[in-house]
Amino acid sequence: MAVAAKEAAPAAPPRPRVQRRGHGLARHVKLYWQLWAMVAPAVAFVAVFAYIPMYGIQLAFREFDFASGLTGGEWVGLKYFQQFFDSPQFWTLMRNTIAISLATLVVGFIAPIVLALIVNQIAHAGNKRFMQTATYLPHFISIVVVVGMLHVFLSPSSGLLTQFLELFGISGVNLLGDTRTFVPVYVISDVWQHCGWNSIIYLAALSRVDPQLYEAAKIDGANRLQLIRHVDLPALTPTMIILLILNMGNVLNTGFEKVFLMQNTLNLPVSEVISTYVYKIGILNNQFSYSTAIGLFNTLINFTFLVVANQIAKRVSNTSLW
Repeated sequence: MAVAAKEAAPAAPPRPRVQRRGHGLARHVKLYWQLWAMVAPAVAFVAVFAYIPMYGIQLAFREFDFASGLTGGEWVGLKYFQQFFDSPQFWTLMRNTIAISLATLVVGFIAPIVLALIVNQIAHAGNKRFMQTATYLPHFISIVVVVGMLHVFLSPSSGLLTQFLELFGISGVNLLGDTRTFVPVYVISDVWQHCGWNSIIYLAALSRVDPQLYEAAKIDGANRLQLIRHVDLPALTPTMIILLILNMGNVLNTGFEKVFLMQNTLNLPVSEVISTYVYKIGILNNQFSYSTAIGLFNTLINFTFLVVANQIAKRVSNTSLW
């Protein structure tokens, strides 16, 4: 009987095999090699153009010597950071950069949301496609062409808008040279160029809203504005938070190309930003260590804004990047 009981007893389940952590990545690559092959060019691009150049950061702490290279110069510590902080240009650069960046961030963040809400309310499919196409197209125009268009329209001597204003007795308008109008012209043209493209992700988020929510709200008597407030905006909130966090990481990264092309001697007091100053100091004046220190300071400030914005969003809305 004892022998029979032993034979009838179920066998113990096999112990799960513990996979070594060292082989996890290799096994994952082997199983999903197609996906890894697709992402490999992007990884290589980021590594070559984002991480490998970090080797040159040490130039901000050394006295650059052409003969000695990046690592052969004398170690000077925080000398160039202190030089930048003590420079009479410091507060002017910070003021101009923050003014242009915050204006672009605020207006450029709100405008795509408003455009997406408007396009989402268009019922006719043909009109909706036309609206989307018309607002997407400026994104593909080169920045050089956009600045050229600004000169064609806003030139004080032969600009189309200037000549139109002269018909009403308004003369002597120089929107590109006036320090009071440089930031509005920059922001408005930037929003016109990128608003439609930036609204794509919001339209994608709105397309996932359950149509039954709209029907239920209409049955309850909701009008268009109430639909937007109680259905569309809650659906967009997570996407808005993530994009706002990402944009906060570029608070001081004012577009170099456009600002540099729009600069002239008249608007220079408000158009000289950190990126253009780094170019002039580093490339034109050959002060590579000084310009590297300024660029590193700019990056650290952006990284700080990114981390702080992420932590605030995580505590307030439980939505964050990490």
